[in-house]
Amino acid sequence: MTKRFENKVVVITGGTDGIGLTTASSFAAEGAHVYITGRRQERLDEALKEIGNGAIGVQGDISDLADLDRLYAQVKQDHGRVDVVFANAGISESAPIGSIEEDHFDRVFDINVKGTVFTVQKALPLMSAGGSVVLSGSGAGSKGFANLSIYSATKAAIRSLARTWTTDLKSQGIRVNVVSPGMVLTPAMQTYLQNNTGAEEWMKQTIPFGRLAQTEEIAKAVLFLASAESSFIGGEELFVDGGFVAV
Repeated sequence: MTKRFENKVVVITGGTDGIGLTTASSFAAEGAHVYITGRRQERLDEALKEIGNGAIGVQGDISDLADLDRLYAQVKQDHGRVDVVFANAGISESAPIGSIEEDHFDRVFDINVKGTVFTVQKALPLMSAGGSVVLSGSGAGSKGFANLSIYSATKAAIRSLARTWTTDLKSQGIRVNVVSPGMVLTPAMQTYLQNNTGAEEWMKQTIPFGRLAQTEEIAKAVLFLASAESSFIGGEELFVDGGFVAV
Protein backbone atom coordinates (compact mmCIF):
# COMPACT_ATOMS: atom_id res chain seq x y z
CA MET A 1 0.00 0.00 0.00
CA THR A 2 1.38 3.39 -1.02
CA LYS A 3 1.93 5.81 1.82
CA ARG A 4 0.54 9.31 1.22
CA PHE A 5 3.71 11.10 2.32
CA GLU A 6 6.42 8.72 1.14
CA ASN A 7 9.68 10.72 0.99
CA LYS A 8 7.89 14.02 1.57
CA VAL A 9 9.69 16.54 3.78
CA VAL A 10 7.43 17.77 6.56
CA VAL A 11 8.24 20.53 9.07
CA ILE A 12 6.17 20.75 12.26
CA THR A 13 6.72 23.47 14.83
CA GLY A 14 5.79 22.68 18.40
CA GLY A 15 6.04 18.96 17.77
CA THR A 16 7.03 17.74 21.22
CA ASP A 17 3.63 17.07 22.77
CA GLY A 18 -0.12 17.15 22.23
CA ILE A 19 -1.44 17.76 18.72
CA GLY A 20 2.02 18.47 17.27
CA LEU A 21 3.51 15.21 18.53
CA THR A 22 0.59 13.07 17.40
CA THR A 23 0.61 14.75 13.98
CA ALA A 24 4.37 14.25 13.63
CA SER A 25 3.96 10.57 14.44
CA SER A 26 1.17 10.28 11.86
CA PHE A 27 3.24 11.89 9.11
CA ALA A 28 6.24 9.71 9.95
CA ALA A 29 4.12 6.57 9.86
CA GLU A 30 3.03 7.55 6.35
CA GLY A 31 6.58 7.75 5.07
CA ALA A 32 7.50 11.40 5.60
CA HIS A 33 10.87 12.82 6.59
CA VAL A 34 9.68 14.70 9.67
CA TYR A 35 11.37 17.68 11.33
CA ILE A 36 9.99 18.98 14.61
CA THR A 37 10.85 21.93 16.81
CA GLY A 38 10.56 22.42 20.54
CA ARG A 39 11.94 24.82 23.10
CA ARG A 40 13.30 22.21 25.54
CA GLN A 41 15.99 19.83 24.29
CA GLU A 42 15.13 17.15 26.83
CA ARG A 43 11.50 17.02 25.76
CA LEU A 44 12.55 17.18 22.11
CA ASP A 45 14.70 14.08 22.55
CA GLU A 46 11.83 12.21 24.24
CA ALA A 47 9.45 13.14 21.41
CA LEU A 48 11.85 11.93 18.73
CA LYS A 49 12.03 8.51 20.41
CA GLU A 50 8.25 8.36 20.41
CA ILE A 51 7.93 9.40 16.76
CA GLY A 52 10.69 7.13 15.47
CA ASN A 53 11.02 6.62 11.71
CA GLY A 54 14.10 8.83 11.51
CA ALA A 55 12.43 12.02 12.71
CA ILE A 56 14.78 14.92 13.39
CA GLY A 57 14.46 17.60 16.05
CA VAL A 58 15.80 21.14 15.95
CA GLN A 59 15.66 22.95 19.29
CA GLY A 60 14.31 26.48 19.09
CA ASP A 61 11.63 29.09 19.70
CA ILE A 62 9.60 30.18 16.67
CA SER A 63 9.52 33.77 17.89
CA ASP A 64 13.32 33.84 17.51
CA LEU A 65 14.08 34.25 13.81
CA ALA A 66 17.62 32.92 14.21
CA ASP A 67 16.15 29.67 15.52
CA LEU A 68 13.94 29.40 12.45
CA ASP A 69 16.97 30.02 10.23
CA ARG A 70 18.77 27.11 11.92
CA LEU A 71 15.75 24.89 11.36
CA TYR A 72 15.52 25.55 7.63
CA ALA A 73 19.30 25.44 7.17
CA GLN A 74 19.19 21.89 8.55
CA VAL A 75 16.32 20.91 6.26
CA LYS A 76 18.01 22.49 3.23
CA GLN A 77 21.25 20.68 3.97
CA ASP A 78 19.50 17.32 4.36
CA HIS A 79 16.88 17.45 1.59
CA GLY A 80 17.00 20.80 -0.22
CA ARG A 81 13.24 21.23 -0.05
CA VAL A 82 10.10 21.39 2.10
CA ASP A 83 6.84 19.80 0.97
CA VAL A 84 4.61 20.45 3.98
CA VAL A 85 4.68 22.98 6.82
CA PHE A 86 2.43 22.53 9.84
CA ALA A 87 2.80 25.80 11.74
CA ASN A 88 1.53 24.38 14.99
CA ALA A 89 3.56 26.03 17.76
CA GLY A 90 1.68 28.45 19.95
CA ILE A 91 0.76 29.35 23.51
CA SER A 92 -2.45 30.12 25.33
CA GLU A 93 -2.58 32.57 28.21
CA SER A 94 -5.56 34.31 29.75
CA ALA A 95 -6.13 37.87 30.96
CA PRO A 96 -9.40 39.82 31.16
CA ILE A 97 -9.69 43.22 29.53
CA GLY A 98 -8.73 45.74 32.16
CA SER A 99 -5.89 43.53 33.39
CA ILE A 100 -3.93 42.93 30.18
CA GLU A 101 -0.21 43.55 30.65
CA GLU A 102 2.13 44.54 27.84
CA ASP A 103 4.33 41.47 28.32
CA HIS A 104 1.27 39.21 28.03
CA PHE A 105 0.26 40.88 24.76
CA ASP A 106 3.80 40.81 23.32
CA ARG A 107 4.48 37.20 24.33
CA VAL A 108 1.26 35.76 22.88
CA PHE A 109 1.44 37.76 19.64
CA ASP A 110 5.18 37.14 19.22
CA ILE A 111 4.76 33.38 19.37
CA ASN A 112 1.34 32.84 17.84
CA VAL A 113 1.38 35.44 15.06
CA LYS A 114 4.95 36.62 14.45
CA GLY A 115 6.24 33.07 14.91
CA THR A 116 3.70 31.70 12.46
CA VAL A 117 4.40 34.40 9.86
CA PHE A 118 8.13 33.73 9.81
CA THR A 119 7.76 29.95 10.09
CA VAL A 120 5.96 30.09 6.76
CA GLN A 121 7.91 32.89 5.08
CA LYS A 122 11.27 31.28 5.78
CA ALA A 123 10.03 27.95 4.38
CA LEU A 124 8.96 29.40 1.04
CA PRO A 125 12.39 29.40 -0.67
CA LEU A 126 12.42 25.63 -0.15
CA MET A 127 8.85 25.05 -1.34
CA SER A 128 7.50 24.51 -4.84
CA ALA A 129 4.20 23.85 -6.62
CA GLY A 130 2.18 21.20 -4.83
CA GLY A 131 3.43 22.28 -1.43
CA SER A 132 0.98 22.65 1.43
CA VAL A 133 0.94 24.92 4.48
CA VAL A 134 -1.37 24.13 7.39
CA LEU A 135 -1.76 26.75 10.10
CA SER A 136 -2.93 25.97 13.62
CA GLY A 137 -6.04 27.97 14.43
CA SER A 138 -8.61 27.55 17.18
CA GLY A 139 -12.31 27.73 17.73
CA ALA A 140 -11.42 30.59 20.08
CA GLY A 141 -10.75 32.73 17.01
CA SER A 142 -14.47 32.63 16.26
CA LYS A 143 -15.93 32.62 19.77
CA GLY A 144 -15.96 35.11 22.62
CA PHE A 145 -14.44 33.24 25.54
CA ALA A 146 -14.01 35.34 28.67
CA ASN A 147 -10.44 36.36 29.54
CA LEU A 148 -9.02 35.10 26.23
CA SER A 149 -9.19 38.24 24.10
CA ILE A 150 -5.50 38.36 23.18
CA TYR A 151 -5.15 34.63 22.49
CA SER A 152 -8.38 34.65 20.49
CA ALA A 153 -7.19 37.67 18.49
CA THR A 154 -4.02 35.81 17.51
CA LYS A 155 -6.08 32.91 16.19
CA ALA A 156 -8.36 35.26 14.26
CA ALA A 157 -5.19 36.75 12.75
CA ILE A 158 -4.02 33.30 11.68
CA ARG A 159 -7.37 32.71 9.96
CA SER A 160 -6.88 35.99 8.08
CA LEU A 161 -3.31 35.10 7.10
CA ALA A 162 -4.51 31.91 5.40
CA ARG A 163 -6.88 33.92 3.22
CA THR A 164 -4.26 36.46 2.20
CA TRP A 165 -1.50 33.93 1.63
CA THR A 166 -3.80 31.84 -0.56
CA THR A 167 -3.89 34.85 -2.87
CA ASP A 168 -0.20 35.65 -2.45
CA LEU A 169 0.94 32.10 -3.23
CA LYS A 170 -1.52 31.06 -5.93
CA SER A 171 1.02 31.61 -8.72
CA GLN A 172 3.49 29.36 -6.87
CA GLY A 173 1.02 26.52 -6.51
CA ILE A 174 1.32 26.42 -2.71
CA ARG A 175 -1.89 25.87 -0.75
CA VAL A 176 -2.59 27.38 2.68
CA ASN A 177 -5.34 26.23 5.03
CA VAL A 178 -6.15 26.33 8.74
CA VAL A 179 -7.12 23.50 11.05
CA SER A 180 -8.98 24.82 14.09
CA PRO A 181 -9.40 22.38 16.95
CA GLY A 182 -11.92 22.82 19.69
CA MET A 183 -11.37 21.31 23.10
CA VAL A 184 -8.81 18.51 22.84
CA LEU A 185 -7.48 16.03 25.41
CA THR A 186 -3.86 17.15 25.23
CA PRO A 187 -1.55 16.81 28.25
CA ALA A 188 -2.06 20.52 28.95
CA MET A 189 -5.84 20.12 28.84
CA GLN A 190 -5.72 17.10 31.13
CA THR A 191 -3.74 19.12 33.67
CA TYR A 192 -6.27 21.94 33.41
CA LEU A 193 -9.20 19.59 33.96
CA GLN A 194 -7.54 18.03 37.00
CA ASN A 195 -7.13 21.47 38.56
CA ASN A 196 -10.58 22.82 37.69
CA THR A 197 -13.43 20.76 39.09
CA GLY A 198 -16.48 20.74 36.84
CA ALA A 199 -14.68 22.07 33.76
CA GLU A 200 -14.82 18.79 31.85
CA GLU A 201 -18.54 18.37 32.46
CA TRP A 202 -19.17 21.94 31.27
CA MET A 203 -17.16 21.28 28.12
CA LYS A 204 -19.02 18.06 27.37
CA GLN A 205 -22.35 19.85 27.74
CA THR A 206 -21.17 22.66 25.45
CA ILE A 207 -19.84 20.43 22.65
CA PRO A 208 -22.64 18.93 20.52
CA PHE A 209 -20.77 15.60 20.24
CA GLY A 210 -20.66 15.43 24.04
CA ARG A 211 -16.93 14.81 24.44
CA LEU A 212 -13.49 16.31 23.94
CA ALA A 213 -11.43 15.44 20.87
CA GLN A 214 -8.51 13.03 20.80
CA THR A 215 -5.26 14.40 19.35
CA GLU A 216 -5.45 11.71 16.63
CA GLU A 217 -8.65 13.29 15.32
CA ILE A 218 -6.90 16.63 14.81
CA ALA A 219 -3.91 14.92 13.20
CA LYS A 220 -6.15 13.27 10.62
CA ALA A 221 -7.49 16.67 9.59
CA VAL A 222 -3.97 18.10 9.26
CA LEU A 223 -2.85 15.18 7.08
CA PHE A 224 -5.92 15.60 4.90
CA LEU A 225 -5.20 19.31 4.34
CA ALA A 226 -1.53 18.53 3.66
CA SER A 227 -2.25 15.77 1.17
CA ALA A 228 -3.29 15.64 -2.47
CA GLU A 229 -6.75 14.57 -1.26
CA SER A 230 -7.44 18.28 -0.59
CA SER A 231 -5.83 19.52 -3.81
CA PHE A 232 -8.65 21.99 -4.60
CA ILE A 233 -9.01 23.36 -1.08
CA GLY A 234 -7.34 26.66 -0.22
CA GLY A 235 -7.83 29.47 2.26
CA GLU A 236 -10.22 27.36 4.30
CA GLU A 237 -10.62 26.90 8.03
CA LEU A 238 -11.48 23.32 8.98
CA PHE A 239 -13.04 23.15 12.44
CA VAL A 240 -12.41 19.89 14.25
CA ASP A 241 -14.48 20.62 17.33
CA GLY A 242 -17.46 18.30 17.50
CA GLY A 243 -19.74 20.99 16.08
CA PHE A 244 -18.94 23.53 18.80
CA VAL A 245 -18.46 26.61 16.60
CA ALA A 246 -21.06 25.69 13.98
CA VAL A 247 -23.86 25.00 16.45
